[in-house]
Amino acid sequence: MENCKVIAITNQKGGVAKTTSTVNLGVGLAMQGERVLLVDADPQASLTVSLGIKQPDELQVSLSTVMQAVVEDKPFPQNYGIIHHTESVDLLPANIELSSLEVSLFNTMSREYVLRSALEGVKKDYDYILIDCMPSLGMMTINALVAADSVLIPSQPNFLSTKGMNLLMRSISRVKKQINPKLRIDGVLLTMVDSRTNNAKAIIASLRSAVGENIRVFDTEIPHSVRAAECSVEGVSIFTHDKNGKVAAAYEKLTEEVMQIEQRSKDRLRSDGVR
Repeated sequence: MENCKVIAITNQKGGVAKTTSTVNLGVGLAMQGERVLLVDADPQASLTVSLGIKQPDELQVSLSTVMQAVVEDKPFPQNYGIIHHTESVDLLPANIELSSLEVSLFNTMSREYVLRSALEGVKKDYDYILIDCMPSLGMMTINALVAADSVLIPSQPNFLSTKGMNLLMRSISRVKKQINPKLRIDGVLLTMVDSRTNNAKAIIASLRSAVGENIRVFDTEIPHSVRAAECSVEGVSIFTHDKNGKVAAAYEKLTEEVMQIEQRSKDRLRSDGVR
């Protein structure tokens, strides 16, 4: 049984804390003893910068280099381009070159499978691979959904963020139906929550009742905090920057929820195997 769980963290709307959630969930999992690889699948390289690499465009090897090798069917070292971070997570970084690679994928055979092939060789070294997707539903995001076992959707509790979710759900459904039948949605994660406002409370209640029947909305809500925004400047997670704060506590709870989902999935597979 495959032990590595690949999670695409995606929402085509920007500014919903995708990168923040990728970093802090990844480090949270690493703190529980899990082996974690974070993959930056966004040419803006926010994840790469958030982990302390301030000049990603100067990197000799990045995700685009690895994916280009797959496209050209060229061999590459197993851990090609992977960087180790001090908080016990590994990073496959991105830079602006990923933009041109995404364009070139349109003329590539089996273009939806390039990222999956790029990650295949390293999956045995990790328990979790988290893919930070770009804020669009382009070819790189499709590649991430094809490479993933599941999807985690960060969303702010506001009208525009929740409105765009229908489009994302349709894309996930299409990928599941046509390319990756094992893909499932782990849940919607409410981020940047200001629970003092009536508007946020109303949207959260509405989302939980409307979506919650078919899709999990995580019990954990990530509170709005300036401390979380400061982390990317420091190049560290919230657990290093403000380990006793409310955001760190929230991401710790999210980590537990994600691990419980995976454990239940493994138990179900085990019981199916016994039958």
